[in-house]
Amino acid sequence: MYAVAERVKDEDIALVRDRTSIVDVISETVTLRSAGGGNLKGLCPFHDEKTPSFNVSPARNVYFCHGCGQGGDAIKFLMDAEHLSFIESVERLAGKAGLQLRYDTETGGPATPRPQTGQKQRLIAAHAAAVDFYRDQLGSPGARKAREFLAERGFGRDAAERYGCGFAPDSWDALSKHLRLKGFTAEELTAAGLSKPARSGSLIDRFRRRLLWPIRDLSGDVIGFGARKLFDDDDGPKYLNTPETPIYKKSHVLYGIDHAKREIAKRGRAVIVEGYTDVMACHEAGEPTAVATCGTAFGVDHIQVLRRLLMDSDSFTGEIIYTFDGDAAGQKAALRAFEEDQRFVGRTFIAVSPDNMDPCELRLARGDLAVRDMIAGREPLVDFALRQTISRFDLDTVEGRVEAMRRAAPLVAKIKDREKRPEYARKLAGDLGMDLDPVQRAVNNALRGEAAEQQRAPRSPAAADSPQRLVEREALKLALQEPVLAGPMFDAVGPENYGDQVLQSVREAVAQAGGVSSATGGVVWIEKVRDACADMGGQMLVGELAVEPLYVDGPVDPRYVQVTLARLQGGALATRIRDLKSKVQRLNPVANKDQYLALAGELFSLEQQARALREQAAGEL
Repeated sequence: MYAVAERVKDEDIALVRDRTSIVDVISETVTLRSAGGGNLKGLCPFHDEKTPSFNVSPARNVYFCHGCGQGGDAIKFLMDAEHLSFIESVERLAGKAGLQLRYDTETGGPATPRPQTGQKQRLIAAHAAAVDFYRDQLGSPGARKAREFLAERGFGRDAAERYGCGFAPDSWDALSKHLRLKGFTAEELTAAGLSKPARSGSLIDRFRRRLLWPIRDLSGDVIGFGARKLFDDDDGPKYLNTPETPIYKKSHVLYGIDHAKREIAKRGRAVIVEGYTDVMACHEAGEPTAVATCGTAFGVDHIQVLRRLLMDSDSFTGEIIYTFDGDAAGQKAALRAFEEDQRFVGRTFIAVSPDNMDPCELRLARGDLAVRDMIAGREPLVDFALRQTISRFDLDTVEGRVEAMRRAAPLVAKIKDREKRPEYARKLAGDLGMDLDPVQRAVNNALRGEAAEQQRAPRSPAAADSPQRLVEREALKLALQEPVLAGPMFDAVGPENYGDQVLQSVREAVAQAGGVSSATGGVVWIEKVRDACADMGGQMLVGELAVEPLYVDGPVDPRYVQVTLARLQGGALATRIRDLKSKVQRLNPVANKDQYLALAGELFSLEQQARALREQAAGEL
């Protein structure tokens, strides 16, 4: 990602505009015909229409649609049509025009070319050549097993060609030699993840005897491959993907996004499936919004890609539909997806395939309509999560119903649409066979952050928006986002200082994950804490706290950590002092002299501790 302080030189942007034919750019996606007067027209790519209202002026190098009002130059068209940023659009057009861009920096120094741009183009060019090589190999005698694999799943030659499927031959270095002859260096092929050094020091192919799918970015450039094992004597994993490279970041990549992006934007929905053949099956079945992750779980960065395509905002909300197998693994994946639900403004759904079939198997067994029906029969993800949560308990017993209520209530409290919470509380009460009042109280307690009386000693809980609740959240945010700074200071303050049940469970999960002192930060640490959480409410909260901004201007320093933890302990101590004062006031100092003096001494000690903590916490949070 480019630094915020860098921008392309204005002269270079002007040169890109001059050297770019808007007709050539738009003609890649829109069929243009003469409109008279030197202008061209076609069907608008940004809205549905039967009569062309999309006009292009080659003389002025601009376009405008009289139907939806979209208009601009070639840079703007790429931004809207390909969902690229301004800088990405400029760089894409510069690459096509053979221009080397220069960048200004905030230091005021001379504008210099960006070295990495050249490397990126070389790695992309190497992948493009690899696609051609692998695609040609798919027709070779040695690729019979690969062709049979596709055919058995309902994909013929046309489908294989459409998705660029290929085959890595039974050779240690066929691709490497082929690309070296085309002028690519050993360093470039290694950096691209296409080749790797052998023990002998020579260069060998990363993929061998496998069916391949090219993985493309939003702009359509191939940046990596997914490789499926075909032969029993292949001792490698079932699926092998390109490693992390300068152009391939698996946490950002969605397979099929290049095919699906326009339909996702147009239909306002995205279907998340689990594999390459599932994407192909959905697209072939008439659901062209399907995408899949590439060797990693669906996560935060994938969500950001889809939000951008869906225009997921307060004013426009799309649909995100997860498809999972109906087996235990699929259910677990679906519940994990619910943890990320709050990152979307749009509505999230789940479509569970019948008989534990994935979309590819379903299409093969029952046809295209069955795949579309499965997606059409989606249900809100929160409904599925609630049903799966309470199914773990024996609802024929009082204990089972109460425990199920405790586990499910935080999920209802997390529903984004506040107006739906009372209805879901009513539904939960019906599913549990309980009166509405205790269920509604449990939901309200979760909303206010109150602790359940049955799971902890009585104390005065902090309201959801109280200063103490905010301090508890801030402390956990420091542990998740700044573990190196929080370190031993955080670990020394135990879970008993957290008045909120779910926040306390996250604090306990931090300890279960090895403590903050053992962490260096990043997604691995956050996932470790999330996995250590015993309940879904805590797991969801970890994801929320990991991205919620800290209440501090500028960088975090040890002083801020110290102040936050002092205030955390001070709030918990204030609760203990309040309870102890109440107990002392209820005692008769004459009849219960010894007990009264003991409690009074304890109260004096606690008040001294509280005074010291107040001095440490001096300053604003």
